[in-house]
Amino acid sequence: MWLIEAFTDLVGMSATEFLVLSGVSFLGSFITVALGIGGGILVLAIMAQILPPAVLIPIHGVVQLGSNIGRALLMRRDILFAIVPVFLIGTVLGASLGAKLVISLPTAVLQVILGLFVLYSVWGPKFRASNPGKRTFFFVGFGAALTTMFVGATGVLIASFVSAACPERHQYVATHATLMTLQHGLKIIAFGVLGFAFGPYIPLLCSLIAFGYAGTWCGRHVLLRVPEKAFRIGLKVVLTLLAFRLLYDASGTYLGE
Repeated sequence: MWLIEAFTDLVGMSATEFLVLSGVSFLGSFITVALGIGGGILVLAIMAQILPPAVLIPIHGVVQLGSNIGRALLMRRDILFAIVPVFLIGTVLGASLGAKLVISLPTAVLQVILGLFVLYSVWGPKFRASNPGKRTFFFVGFGAALTTMFVGATGVLIASFVSAACPERHQYVATHATLMTLQHGLKIIAFGVLGFAFGPYIPLLCSLIAFGYAGTWCGRHVLLRVPEKAFRIGLKVVLTLLAFRLLYDASGTYLGE
């Protein structure tokens, strides 16, 4: 415990908070693999209770990068590679613009837009019947990269399109992890260019990434045993709940809570 305290004193955090965040990183990765989405926002919500606002988004980005890299590597054979190049191009452009406009829009506005979009993408008849192609994923990459500079967890936005493009759950999880790896990687580079100092947080980040990988490994074994229909129902429920959570957070901001 004293070793943990030596690390956490550098960033004004207690050993208990260090262990809580490590456990949440495990749980977040487990949920994301087992249900397809949701772990990133869970981790972000709990981090927001412990970390200062100025460091929340970049630190969350590193944790999610580690989690998604592990997931993509474990399931690399199932990745839908055809959409990756155009998504990457859109992500580069979106992250570049987002780095310049990182304080230009209120977070609550983006939360409302994202929440309403996710609800439509899950329940709207037009989108459910669609089959997004390469051109669509260019704009998804651009929009999500721009948004993630403000909100942090945009996995729900990308998940809606990946779910429509991938016919089965293993391909969905692997492809979503790959696209999120690109998003978080470029976001971290952008924050580095803006001058954020990651150095003091390295011990915490190493722990969070290690626990996140363990959660990915355990969640993958659960995924292999979940029926396709049950997975799709669970994914739709989680996306809907996350959308309502975004709208709730936005309403709290407008009401001054």
